[in-house]
Amino acid sequence: MLMNTHEARLDALRKELKARGLDGFVIPISDEHMSEYVGAYAQRLAWLTGFGGSAGTVVVLTDPALSPSAAIFVDGRYTIQVRDQVDERLFAYESVPQTSPAKWLEAHAPQGAVIGYDAWLHGVKWAEAADKALAGRGGKLVAVDSNPVDAIWEDRPLPSSAPAQVHSGDLAGQSSEAKRAAVSEWLTGKRLDATVITALDSIAWLLNIRGTDVERTPVALSYVIAKADGTADLFIAEEKVTPELRQHLGNAVTIRPRSQFVTGLEELAGKHVAVDPARAVAAIFEVLRKAGASVAEETDPTVLPKAVKNPAEQQGHRDAQARDGAAVSQFLHWLSLEGPRGEVTEMSAADRLEAFRQARGDLRDLSFDTISGAGPNAAICHYRVTDETSLTLQPNSVYLVDSGGQYPDGTTDITRTVWIGPGEPGAEVKDRFTRVLKGHIALAMAVFPKGTTGSQLDVLARYALWQAGIDYAHGTGHGVGSFLSVHEGPQRIAKPSSGQAGSDQPLMPGMFLSNEPGYYKTGEYGIRIENLVLVEPRTIAGAEGEYYGFETLTHVPIERRLVDCSLLTRAELEWWNAYHARVLELIGPQLEGEARAWLEAQCARL
Repeated sequence: MLMNTHEARLDALRKELKARGLDGFVIPISDEHMSEYVGAYAQRLAWLTGFGGSAGTVVVLTDPALSPSAAIFVDGRYTIQVRDQVDERLFAYESVPQTSPAKWLEAHAPQGAVIGYDAWLHGVKWAEAADKALAGRGGKLVAVDSNPVDAIWEDRPLPSSAPAQVHSGDLAGQSSEAKRAAVSEWLTGKRLDATVITALDSIAWLLNIRGTDVERTPVALSYVIAKADGTADLFIAEEKVTPELRQHLGNAVTIRPRSQFVTGLEELAGKHVAVDPARAVAAIFEVLRKAGASVAEETDPTVLPKAVKNPAEQQGHRDAQARDGAAVSQFLHWLSLEGPRGEVTEMSAADRLEAFRQARGDLRDLSFDTISGAGPNAAICHYRVTDETSLTLQPNSVYLVDSGGQYPDGTTDITRTVWIGPGEPGAEVKDRFTRVLKGHIALAMAVFPKGTTGSQLDVLARYALWQAGIDYAHGTGHGVGSFLSVHEGPQRIAKPSSGQAGSDQPLMPGMFLSNEPGYYKTGEYGIRIENLVLVEPRTIAGAEGEYYGFETLTHVPIERRLVDCSLLTRAELEWWNAYHARVLELIGPQLEGEARAWLEAQCARL
C-alpha cells in the first residue's frame, strides 16, 4: 500500500531519529520566541501531521512497532479539528490538561529511552518535567544539535527578511526611552545587571517597532538584552534594519546581527541576569549558565506595563473598533441578503469580510485566521476553513464568524453568530443562544473590587449555561494587544482549573479583554458572542475601596432572531437596548442606503 504524504514524512523522521541514536523526539508548535503564532519556517508540526491549529505538541517514538508509537496533544479548543486533520492511524489523540507529553512519555517510552528535543523550541520548565518523567523509566531527555524535522523538510521556507517598522509615538503613547528607563529602574531595584527579552510582542512594545515576519501578528524576528543602565542590544537580521529604524532607536540601542545572539548571552558572564521561564526557551538558560552568568527567573518586566494600555492606546483602539465595526456590520448586511440564497461558502464569506475591512482603510493584516463556520463546522471552536473543508451556508442554519483586524491604532477581535434565513430558528438553538447572551451580558455588566481576578469572574459567563447542564471548553476572555498579539497576557478570564496562565492576574484599569462565552453541539452548530472590553474605574456612592467595571469597545449588532426574550431579565433587556443604541450612534453615520436601514432595524429595541 502506498504511503500518504504525512505517513511518508513520519517514516522519514523515524529514519532520521534512528540515525541519530534517538528513541523519540518531541515537536511543539513553537519558535525560538515561544510565540503563539509562528512563521511558516517554524510550522514543523503542521508539516509533519497536517494539523492547522495554533497550539499542540507531537511525540514520535522511533520504533513504529510500539503501540502507540506517536501521539498528538491538543486542548479542548481543537478536540474536533485534530480528528478531522490528523490521521488516527499515525497519531493517537491526547487531550491536555488531562495528560501531557511528559506524562505520556512516562507511560509509553521504552525503558532507558533517549528522547530528543530542540532546546530552542521548548521552555526550561517543560524540559525539566519531561526529563524527570523519563528518569522514572531509566531514560533521559537530550537536546539535539539541530532539529531532525528540518533535516528532512526539503522545501522548508526561510525566515522572513522583511524590514522592521517604526511604530508611531502618537499611537504608542509612550517613548521607547521611557519604557527602557522603567525596565532599568526595575533591574536596579532587583540588583540585576540585565534582562533577556525574547517574546516578540514584548520587544515590539519596548522598542516601539513592528514588523511583518509572522502572519497575523505585527512583529519582527529579534532578541533584546536590556541593561540596568538603560541601554539595550537588539539582535536582528541585518537586512531588516533600515535608516529609519536606526534613527528611531538612537545611540542607546546597539543593533547587532541576530546571528550574534548566543555571543551576546555569553558576554553576560559574571552578570546577574533576569530571564522569564514562561517566555524564554531552555537553550537560553543553558547558554547563560555555561557562560557563568547568575540567572534569576523573573517575569518579563514589559508584560504587565504592555497589558495596561495608556490613554493613547485606549483611544486608538476605540478608533480602530469604530472602523472595524462598520466593516463587520456591512458584512452582516451583505450576508443577510446573500446567505439565504444557498450560494455563499465559508471561504467566500471570510474573503468578503476581509474585503469590507480592506475597504475601510489602514488594515495591515487580519489579527488571526478568520473562523468561518457553517452548521457543524461552527461547533469546532477554533475551526480554520480551507478549500477542502469549506461548506456552503445552508438556508435555515447557524453560521459563526470569529474574526479581527490589525490596524496601526488597534487590534480587533469579534465573534457573531447569525441565523441564515428565511425560516425561523428552532426553540433549542434560541435557548442556547440566549443563555450564551445572558452570560455575555452578565460579564459586561460586572462590577468588582480592586484585586479581582479573571477566574473569579468566569462563573458569571457560564451560570445560565450551567443551569441547563451545558458548558464550553475554552476560556471566557483573553487579553488583547495594541497593534500586537490578539492573545496577550497576563490577564485572562477562565476557570481556575483551566491550567492556563493569567487566570490569577488581578484585573487592572487599562487592560483589554475579550468577553466570549459560547456553546457547541458537536456535528450540528456552534454559538459564540464576543466583544472586547476595557477595564475601567467605577464610581459607586458609598463604596468602600476601589471598584472596577468594563467599557464595551466592540459595536456591531447581535443577532436578534436568535434571542428568546422570555429568558431575559429586565436588566438584560435594558443592556441590550442601550448597547444597540450605542451601535447605531457609532456605526450608523458610517453606513448608507440599504445597509443603514438594515442597521437601524437590527438596533431597534427588543
